[in-house]
Amino acid sequence: MKLTEKPVTNFLDELASNTPAPGGGSVAALSGALGAALVSMVCNLTLGKKAYADVQDESTELLSESEALRQELTNLLEEDVKAYTGYSIAAKMPRGTEEEKAERQVVMQAALKVATDVPLAIAEAAVQVMDLCMPAAEKGNKWAVSDAGVAVLMAEASLRSAALNVLINLGSLKDEEFVADRRAKLDSLLEGKGIMRDEIYDYVASKL
Repeated sequence: MKLTEKPVTNFLDELASNTPAPGGGSVAALSGALGAALVSMVCNLTLGKKAYADVQDESTELLSESEALRQELTNLLEEDVKAYTGYSIAAKMPRGTEEEKAERQVVMQAALKVATDVPLAIAEAAVQVMDLCMPAAEKGNKWAVSDAGVAVLMAEASLRSAALNVLINLGSLKDEEFVADRRAKLDSLLEGKGIMRDEIYDYVASKL
């Protein structure tokens, strides 16, 4: 059974256990998926309501985007576990000879690249969720505006949590070109997002 198909209590039990996966990367993906789900909720509470007849098309499009992101982040939760498992298997490869040590190092470096790109993908999806939160807050059902605020907080938490997982893996990689490329992408994703979060939060708070 997939991790995402288990009850929440089971996921929390596995998270709290002494096994390294699921860990922070999976939590980052879950946080983003929760943010996307909240945007979807705002949309679903807006669709079909006469008071919001003028934003039905926009809400439908917003819902389609948030649901796609929710599914993507749910899949990435599973991918993060697989990525860490792949690295763990590589780390356990034999290293009794110089040849074995060299082979192990090659496989571990490859696995680390995968383990870096998964949380980077989570960060990218989280930013896309953040982009949906202001439209949801401004045009969605006014009784659900606080949910749009929680959505941006979850999405930003997803972004910054994923960033930490990218950074810890970059620190162990020897491919300088790869490291520079992924660090630049991460920096671009993080730029201005604290300001965005605050703007959306302040807008939501002003409506309560």
